[in-house]
Amino acid sequence: MIRDQLSEALKTAMKAREERVILTVRLILAALKDRDIAERGKGNPDGLGEPEILLLLNTMIRQRRESIAQYESGGRIDLAEREGEEIAVINRFLPPQIEGDDMVAAIQTLVGEENAKTIKDMGRTMSALKTKYAGRMDFAKASGVVKELLA
Repeated sequence: MIRDQLSEALKTAMKAREERVILTVRLILAALKDRDIAERGKGNPDGLGEPEILLLLNTMIRQRRESIAQYESGGRIDLAEREGEEIAVINRFLPPQIEGDDMVAAIQTLVGEENAKTIKDMGRTMSALKTKYAGRMDFAKASGVVKELLA
């Protein structure tokens, strides 16, 4: 589904001559193809599944946010704006994000389902979160909430 959306977005952007969208979608497709090749080497002929693609897109967004911070501290506002435009393009392919109180409630529910009691259960809980909410949650923030709940 996401692969189809990416292909369609590339065609549409090429027709409309939207350079930033074209470049960003091509970057996504290249990263996806690279990961697919790596997965085939591991014995998975189908490549990445939807949850892994969503994680890849979230990783790309996180990298761009880090770049924006570095560009702004270095006074390169033009490059920071370009990274921001790329984030906007990547966000088109992600489902709505779970944040704030909704994220805390989802984590509390999952902690109950996993019967997690101590900090030793954090790895199992985070794995379950990544499986259930792939691409829909910032797992850096979620890990802080899980740690707080299990401490």
